[in-house]
Amino acid sequence: MKPVNSFKYVQAAALSVACLGASLAAQAQSMVVASTTSTEQSGLFSVLLPEFRKASGIDVKVVALGTGQAIDMGRRGDADVLFVHDKVAEEKVVGEGFAVKRLEVMYNDFVLVGPATDPLKARGANVVEALKKIAVANGEFISRGDKSGTHAAELRFWKMAELAEKQGSGYKSCGCGMGPALNMASSSNAYALTDRGTWLNFKNRGELKVLVEGDKRLFNQYGVMLVNPARHPHVKAAEGQKFVDWVTSAAGQDAIASYKIGGEQMFFPNAVQ
Repeated sequence: MKPVNSFKYVQAAALSVACLGASLAAQAQSMVVASTTSTEQSGLFSVLLPEFRKASGIDVKVVALGTGQAIDMGRRGDADVLFVHDKVAEEKVVGEGFAVKRLEVMYNDFVLVGPATDPLKARGANVVEALKKIAVANGEFISRGDKSGTHAAELRFWKMAELAEKQGSGYKSCGCGMGPALNMASSSNAYALTDRGTWLNFKNRGELKVLVEGDKRLFNQYGVMLVNPARHPHVKAAEGQKFVDWVTSAAGQDAIASYKIGGEQMFFPNAVQ
């Protein structure tokens, strides 16, 4: 019988152990961020994630959903960090103990877009008055209808207009992300509420123009939170905390401020140092 080469056997075993260790280390250096379609479709993460990877060595997988769905991921423990934009819902999930602490990270604003001809005379009105004009005329309005931060803001504005559930026969809820909602609005020359970042990165505008902006009620704040490892022990708390710390640090805030399209800044950092 041919003798076993014990040295080669030990080498092979050591190599296997080393590969397994490297594989496990690679797995440990990754994490999941549940975020909004607005941060993803605006292109922000194409700037942030490479910078964070260089600073930390950690890979980030982003799951882009409406804010409500993203927060539900956190409740289930299917994400390590939440990066969303519905302050009321964010404070609620922290209060319920599913997230550790909410930190403000950046802001931009919402805008009301519609056909350039503006048949319902929304241009120049504040957002509440513009919605009243659309509803009274049964104008076509595309709502995301997906429990996102943008949808939550839209519902607040309808409530301010005293038109909740009375938006008119032209109101359509798509149950979709911001990009698809804008595509629907573009194809039918309808009105829609959108975050400015997605709008500036949106290519299929057709005849749509920004009609209402600058109303202080259109302010759009984003928050970041670590999912609570006390509720979900499998959460990658160390990696997640590094992301939270970095995105609210001077380096992360500078990366956010640097992202522009056509020379226009997408988001404005406002983390409290």
